[in-house]
Amino acid sequence: MELLDRWVGLAGPDAGRVGVDLTARYAEPHRRYHTREHLTDVLDVVDELADHADDPDAVRLAAWFHDAVYDPQRGDNEERSAWLAERMLTDTDLGPETIAEVARLVRLTATHAPAESDRNGQVLCDADLAILAADPERYAAYAAAVREEYDFVPDEPFNRGRADVLRQLLELPRLFSTPTARDRFEATARHNVETELLLLGG
Repeated sequence: MELLDRWVGLAGPDAGRVGVDLTARYAEPHRRYHTREHLTDVLDVVDELADHADDPDAVRLAAWFHDAVYDPQRGDNEERSAWLAERMLTDTDLGPETIAEVARLVRLTATHAPAESDRNGQVLCDADLAILAADPERYAAYAAAVREEYDFVPDEPFNRGRADVLRQLLELPRLFSTPTARDRFEATARHNVETELLLLGG
């Protein structure tokens, strides 16, 4: 299903203009990884993990907004994306509780650290991190695309920063929270992250 069709199926035809805006954002020319393909992948994994969520549609809406604002030279993209969700969804038929939950979930992707009781957050964070468990060729393409998004950073500081991020991931007791994602992704993701860290000299 085309992305815009998926949005309309989720949010309704009256919210179609919001979907047009969002799909355009994910096609911005400076994006290399945080693109429509990434959005599609996240939505697909959310669908696979939907039985774990308390409100799967709120998670799907959050997936649409989680990288809606993306500027690699800023550190507040998640907050700005959450604010955008609050602003744009106010003009739809969604209730204030759902809008607040969507914004909360978007903000959670800044840390990918959902609480044990946060089933919605677990699904969104697992879907966003699922790329870490890709096959070696696709993982390499993902890492290269991230590097392209930070092409304004020289190699040495980029490698240091990227290695720090990878080490922080490896120090987590687990990368994935839902039982399905842990079974499918955890071991492969850790292997991929360890391999990238070695390639960075870390």
